[in-house]
Amino acid sequence: MNRQPDFPFLPKDFIETAEGLVFAVVSYGAQDGKVGCFLRYVQSELGWKKVGTDAANQLLAEHYPEYLYHSQQFDAAFHAVSPERIVYHHQPEQVLAQLLEGPACDDIVQRLQRLIPILVQYGTNIDDLGVTGSLLISCQKASSDIDLVVYSREEFHLTRLGIQQAVADGVLSLLGNALMRDNFQRRMGELSYDDFSWHENRKFNKAVIDGTKFDIGMVDVQVGDNEQKQYQKQGVLTLTTHVVDDQFSFDFPARYALDHDVISEVVVFTQTYVGQAKIGEKIEVSGAVEYDVATGQSRLIVGSSREAVGEYIKVINDNE
Repeated sequence: MNRQPDFPFLPKDFIETAEGLVFAVVSYGAQDGKVGCFLRYVQSELGWKKVGTDAANQLLAEHYPEYLYHSQQFDAAFHAVSPERIVYHHQPEQVLAQLLEGPACDDIVQRLQRLIPILVQYGTNIDDLGVTGSLLISCQKASSDIDLVVYSREEFHLTRLGIQQAVADGVLSLLGNALMRDNFQRRMGELSYDDFSWHENRKFNKAVIDGTKFDIGMVDVQVGDNEQKQYQKQGVLTLTTHVVDDQFSFDFPARYALDHDVISEVVVFTQTYVGQAKIGEKIEVSGAVEYDVATGQSRLIVGSSREAVGEYIKVINDNE
């Protein structure tokens, strides 16, 4: 997996500053020369402490306002760090290679070392894999998940198919009730537990190895962030419509083209609703309306915050 030498930052990388802040990269290209990101971890006496959206915004507003950023292009607030303020760039593919080469320091790394050969056995190219989340900065706990990155859309879907087959063969397993409920509570979504678990079980972007949940997320290095359109917010909307194109449904951000007179697509910035719907399916979707300043064409945003309060995608089964 090759990175651009002039701007080597990709979504799901972590960048660390001298103040003891770790940001997760959320954009492919530079934002006014800076790395578009969101604060995820803060250094404490006990090590890295994970912070939520509200706490992250409050901390930066009070102590590091220079990292707050409002994108004119997307009419959205997130965080941004100038490359010269970065003291360490945590790259998922490099850290994965290190974790696979050395002895396992705990049960989570041991399970990671068992998982990767299974994925490779079922068709994944190890050169297109990386590790993110807590493992990326060595702050995993016994209860931590294994968060993997797959670089390229084609490899991601091959890995999904491999996971599906490995589950069918009994090598991996789907999330049981306890892990699914834990996942449900972490996501803090708008769906009921039954609806949430139904959607999750058919995605095959997560499974279980030796009692530990793992998931895969896509970063497509061939796409990049070339969008030059400028959007403005227009309130919120809930609608029912059909999906007419799902080829980007697992991307970051995910996209679903809609059969709707006004809203052309849904763009998803939260993992909860990635891969949520398939082409031809009827969905109910609630999100923030944005319109293209140049064309007036509108789209819905699901995931205007990491928790996506009030925003969701739900497949509607008419026979229910």
